[in-house]
Amino acid sequence: TSLLIALDLDEKLVGIEAKANKRAIYALSAPELIALPNVGTAKEFDLEGCVALEPDLVILPMKLKSAAETLEGLGIDVLLVNPENQELLTGMIHMIAAATNTEDKAAELLGFTAAQETYLAETLAGAETPSVYLAGNSSMLSTAGSAMYQNDMITAAGGANVAADITDTYWVEVDYEQLLAWNPDYIILASDADYTCEEVLADPNLADCAAVVNGNVYQMPNRAEAWDSPVPGSVLGALWLANILHEDKVSDAECISRMDAYYEMFYGFTYSEN
Repeated sequence: TSLLIALDLDEKLVGIEAKANKRAIYALSAPELIALPNVGTAKEFDLEGCVALEPDLVILPMKLKSAAETLEGLGIDVLLVNPENQELLTGMIHMIAAATNTEDKAAELLGFTAAQETYLAETLAGAETPSVYLAGNSSMLSTAGSAMYQNDMITAAGGANVAADITDTYWVEVDYEQLLAWNPDYIILASDADYTCEEVLADPNLADCAAVVNGNVYQMPNRAEAWDSPVPGSVLGALWLANILHEDKVSDAECISRMDAYYEMFYGFTYSEN
């Protein structure tokens, strides 16, 4: 949905995912979307409700492939997407833009992302690569392997994902022994984590972890959206993290300037004022 807003397609939407009122970016950029009928989630998709909206096009996550087949059998076009890393996210943007005749706007969006990636690559060239443990939303002992978008974000920010060797799954549960063996320089909490940095710093099981010893425990911001997930603005998560890992090279002011430029260009609001 956030991509459709960036492509100026929000007025074309007839239905939206559940809990849209909890996504700050909708309220900030297209509040009218919150009142649209919701068609559930990937786990509880309302197939009948979706059909009743008579859409010309339905965009679904890959895990709803069986629902897509049903919709196509009813003559409704479906795009299945799975933007689990930067390459797949870019492919999704191209695919949706082609289907909705918004290639020019998508080119602007991808151009912005490419410019930030170039900035980070050039600015961080030759810098040390601190090790990073990214903790999941529901548990501090859940982390993302190299198949996840979060791994790309850490790499772009000039860090090294301690869980990068985990390639055969997405989120994985680990134990304290493994986390201490990795001994990350930084622990980064997911933007929607239901626990706090203070709780991690006070966890006696982590007293000897380098990140805790040095106070390098931070939570991804969620003022507008979850940058630690594959959304169009997720490159801003790499910018934010680069500022944490390499403050001497990527300043607060530079980050805010680029964040404001993005949201003003594609969403019509100023990030630093919200």
